[in-house]
Amino acid sequence: MLRSLAARSDAFALATPFRISRGVKTVADVVTVSIAAEGAVGWGEGVPYPRYGESIAGALAEIAAVRGAIEAGASREALLALMPAGAARNAVDCALWDLEAKLAGRSVTELLGMAPLGPTATAMTVSLDTPEAMATAAQRLADVPLIKIKVDRSDPEAQIRRVREAAPAPRVIVDPNESWTIAEIERLQPMLVELRVDLLEQPLPAGEDDALEGFAPLVPIAADESAHIADDVAALAGRYQVINIKLDKTGGLTGALALAEAAAAAGLGVMTGSMISTSLSIAPALVIAARSGFVDLDGPLWLAEDRPGGVRGERGVLSPPAPGFWGAP
Repeated sequence: MLRSLAARSDAFALATPFRISRGVKTVADVVTVSIAAEGAVGWGEGVPYPRYGESIAGALAEIAAVRGAIEAGASREALLALMPAGAARNAVDCALWDLEAKLAGRSVTELLGMAPLGPTATAMTVSLDTPEAMATAAQRLADVPLIKIKVDRSDPEAQIRRVREAAPAPRVIVDPNESWTIAEIERLQPMLVELRVDLLEQPLPAGEDDALEGFAPLVPIAADESAHIADDVAALAGRYQVINIKLDKTGGLTGALALAEAAAAAGLGVMTGSMISTSLSIAPALVIAARSGFVDLDGPLWLAEDRPGGVRGERGVLSPPAPGFWGAP
């Protein structure tokens, strides 16, 4: 089956700045891939992440290097060997899934033997700011099911405490984005319990998480930057209790499904996350979200304008995209 592949960069402005310990984002820069065959077109999106040495130009070059193989009919399984895990492969892999669903006249969930996707509670992020500003932001989220608090080393206790005071009801994820030390993790355990934090996400730098080996936290700890593909699970099982699966790290839905299976086999919980992206990234991630204990897919809700027909968010609950947006005929 002959195909035609196209790849481009797109930029989507954010409605408000998104701050974490590593910096501030005001625009979502993404790579958009389309693969056409037999009158159908499959779509995919990747978000190259500088933290992993990725860039828009680099991702487009990776895609260009495999264009011939993809257009000649390379499968999703072949793609695993053709490209490294990352945002570029994610865009191509998800486009192939979408194309497969459209050519088969069946949804991706049907192809996987899953029930149709329904509304999904997602974490709503309180981005890093002064404790006072974070409390103000949290007041607007007091009735959502789940809040994610971005913190750093400056005064995490004040940041978390002020958010929790402003929003006493939701479940809470705290995300230091690799900015803490093991001493801070140990010291802050009682506070995390007191403030009813449900999950602590990647507190240590990925290269230093061996300090968590054998540590028994009072609040479960999730691997994010430390967890990319299924082969990572064996080393992480003694350090973390949850794996945060992001398709831009696994290199697509194919790799994400493999990572979810490996995590379950190791007795680890699963979280689904994403970069700041459009709904074209979120639609395939919802497949993994259906089997996750924590979901953090509010990326499109930060945009000034999403792709037409994308997910809809109301009070911390995402509704799936419009029919035909991705993964359905």
